[in-house]
Amino acid sequence: MPTAEGRVLIRNLIPEGAKVHNPVIAPSRFSFVMRTISYSTSRVIDAFLPALPQIPWRPALRSLAKQGAAKDAYKYRSAKECIMSVDRQAATDRLMRFLAVEGVTGKEAAIGRELTTALEESGVPADAIRLDDANTRIPLPTETGNLIVDLPGRGAMHNQPRIMFMTHMDTVPLCAGAKPKLVGRKIVNAAKTALGGDNRAGCGVLVTLAAELAKKKLDHPPITLLFCVREESGLWGARHVKTADLSSPVMAFNYDGGSASSVTIGAVGADRWQVEIFGRASHAGVAPERGISSTMILALALADVKAGGWFGKVVKGKRQGTSNVGPVAGRNGGPAGDATNVVTDYVHVRGESRSHDAKFFKEITKAYRVAFDKAAKRVKNSEGKSGRVKFKSETDYYPFRMKESLPVVKRAVAAVSAIGGTPTIRAANGGLDANWMVRHGVPTVTFGAGQNEPHTIDEWINLAEYDRACALAVQLATMR
Repeated sequence: MPTAEGRVLIRNLIPEGAKVHNPVIAPSRFSFVMRTISYSTSRVIDAFLPALPQIPWRPALRSLAKQGAAKDAYKYRSAKECIMSVDRQAATDRLMRFLAVEGVTGKEAAIGRELTTALEESGVPADAIRLDDANTRIPLPTETGNLIVDLPGRGAMHNQPRIMFMTHMDTVPLCAGAKPKLVGRKIVNAAKTALGGDNRAGCGVLVTLAAELAKKKLDHPPITLLFCVREESGLWGARHVKTADLSSPVMAFNYDGGSASSVTIGAVGADRWQVEIFGRASHAGVAPERGISSTMILALALADVKAGGWFGKVVKGKRQGTSNVGPVAGRNGGPAGDATNVVTDYVHVRGESRSHDAKFFKEITKAYRVAFDKAAKRVKNSEGKSGRVKFKSETDYYPFRMKESLPVVKRAVAAVSAIGGTPTIRAANGGLDANWMVRHGVPTVTFGAGQNEPHTIDEWINLAEYDRACALAVQLATMR
């Protein structure tokens, strides 16, 4: 039998004076689901075609119903699990709380403690929360390991395959000293720093998911929550997590970005490279010819790279990528060169190469290596001696692109549609923790959570998008 809302919908659609049957027949045969495209209501209304017997636009309604439901790869359960069901105020309060805790990359201990407290307050048992030892394998000083939470399955879905939700809990150093301020449906920063929405917003989504599941006792499969360290400085937490510690999830959903409707199924790979340039010091005013300038070797190498089309946006036929030269320094991180009257004898340079093509970013890196080797041989002193270089490169993360036919992608697309969104499948030009999770054998889709202008002093959070991200997490966790 149609709901009261369904009957109201039917009456509103039927022209005045039209004859209709009582729509109380064979719901198993004639019922269909119509979704309103509204983020503010996200309601599901049951109606029946037999209620609309003699109306000319009945076929259009049937087509609309099929378009809204038949394309979904998975059924969504009910309107209760859509955006209206998430406690928005509690979700916002959590986000403001997390934003107020400093936790730049490598120094995540304080935010880890705050997340643990919030999870326990949300009903997660203390013995379900733990830290791993990934920080002992990260080659940079890191206060703590990844935070991992195990949520056992509940109800009819308790024995289904485990799924995972993940985010990172560090921010870029520019976020130190942030002061979050709520302005309408935005969170802005009262300090001249970055805000830290990247990725406190993701943390808020995961804790809200745990709270909603516990509060409403919703059926769901076993779930792992993963909060990674050192994402901003090289995806280190995701890189060094032990998959055995994650209890073997069959798929994962990562929160890191702007739009909750963006279904990111791929990302670039990257090399990070560094080169040490060794020259010979000499008095620049008395005997410059006896010196070998490391600075000149650097200049010649970069000019060669630029002339060959290997700097910035790199396009070689159908292959594309990017490269950049980062910090240029001297010994111990100081300035390159001691004084203007001394020929510079040492320069240290760092850079990166990126591409969606795993072979091409290696080719970009090789172009830099060749250019530095050639430049070192060109710069000689009066004695015929030349400079030398020591070039090192390491793959920071590997590119990936998942097939749209994979269950994790189908589930993601269906969930976005179920909360009233329009899924946009895309690939990212930056590295994600998902790069390493896919490398570990866990297919991972990434969504946004309301971040805007991250890594800048103009950063802000769109709370409407953050709310949708929270609702999406509940939908992903509970859909059958």
